Amino acid sequence: MTKAGAIKLVVVLLPLGWRAMSSRELISAFWAAMQANDWERAATYLAPECVIDWPCSGERIVGAGDFAAIQARYPTNTGRWSFEVHRLVAEGDTVVSEVTVTDGEQSARVVAFSDVDGNHIVRQVEYWPSAYEPLPGREDLTRPTAR
Repeated sequence: MTKAGAIKLVVVLLPLGWRAMSSRELISAFWAAMQANDWERAATYLAPECVIDWPCSGERIVGAGDFAAIQARYPTNTGRWSFEVHRLVAEGDTVVSEVTVTDGEQSARVVAFSDVDGNHIVRQVEYWPSAYEPLPGREDLTRPTAR
């Protein structure tokens, strides 16, 4: 029991050799959990009240729990999602990811900007662009790429 005005000291002991993950390592671990389709584990890399914006659809997810829930109920015909990380670019506490997501029948690419504070993602902005056919009249100037 502490008396009014007394200071309570809490000591946390960490395992020998423990160190905080870098922002890049944290985002790599997040995508590994997503690849495992382990939405609860992926959510542990998010701050409890993180904010995830999907500007292309005008949606905001607030909180790690809601993130895990929306992933679990996202529609798929095959029952499993695959996440292929093409690139991670880290500068300080911000990491940009380029990832292809597919269930084998539908596929999309996401570009995500993740802001990290300590060992958690506190904000993530995910751009899910829609593929479209090239405009006519420039075939002689471009080459097709994989989508």
